[in-house]
Parts: sequence; C-alpha cells; structure tokens
Amino acid sequence: MARSVSSKSAGGSLAPWVGIALIVILFDQLTKIAVSKVFEYGRPHELTSFFNLILVWNRGAAFSFLAMAGGWQRWAFTALGVIAAVVICYLLKRHATQRLFCTALALIAGGALGNVIDRLMYGHVIDFLDFHVGAWHWPAFNLADSAITVGAILLVLDELRRVRGAR
Repeated sequence: MARSVSSKSAGGSLAPWVGIALIVILFDQLTKIAVSKVFEYGRPHELTSFFNLILVWNRGAAFSFLAMAGGWQRWAFTALGVIAAVVICYLLKRHATQRLFCTALALIAGGALGNVIDRLMYGHVIDFLDFHVGAWHWPAFNLADSAITVGAILLVLDELRRVRGAR
C-alpha cells in the first residue's frame, strides 16, 4: 500500500494505537477467562435462535486450519502473530497521523496478540462465539478474531478512500 509523502513522517505517537490494541487484548482475555470458568467444554448455551455461546479450543488458525497438524502449528502461528505485531508497530509509528489506517492496524495487532497469549498459555486459542442457521454453524470465534476482522475491513475501507481521493 503506497502512502502519501506527508504521511510517512516519523514522530507520531504510538500511544493511542497501543491503547486500542491493549483494550482489545484486555477484553479478549477477560471474556476468554470468564467463558473458560463458567462453561463446560463443548456444551452450547443458546442465547437466540441463531447465536450460542460455546467453549471450544482451536489448535489451528482461522476455521481450524491446520488444527490437526501435530503441534508445530502452535509455534508457527505464535511466531506469525508476534511478527505481525512488530510490523504493525513499525507501520503505526510511520503513519501515526492516519487515524483510520492506524485504528485498523491497532485492532489487528490487539487481536493477533490476544490469540498469541492463548497459544503461549494454553497451547490453543479459546473460542466461544457460535453463530448458526439451523444445523449449519459458522466456526466458533472470539473477540480477538472479531477485532482482526473489523481491522481488515477498515483497512479495505481506508484503501478505497485513499484510492478514491487520488482520482
């Protein structure tokens, strides 16, 4: 993604963006702790006709990708999350004045690190949000995953806005 010359000036404060990431991590970890303490593994708690809370563990990545890979994926996804956070910190520092771009990156960093914490502490990611239509269930996810998704959507919107402004 190319950015304008004026946005490349260093010296912007990381504080607001680190704050957003820390808030994501805090809420993510608190909800995972609460669900782990209150719910029995694999037992759904129906809240609406399309939404349950259910404690499940994901040893893989999104949609349980590589969940049965034998254990190496824990460390690979942990390293990937840490590398992503380091790259994001660099981008936040470089583009600290671009609010939408940095908000998106902060959400992604917070979500990635929230899941890294799970992998380091438990060897798996704790998921608990379960949306469904009839018998078809979307794979369970958590607040960290939600923050990553919202951040990715904001990145796309930021890029569309930037491209539209360049016309």
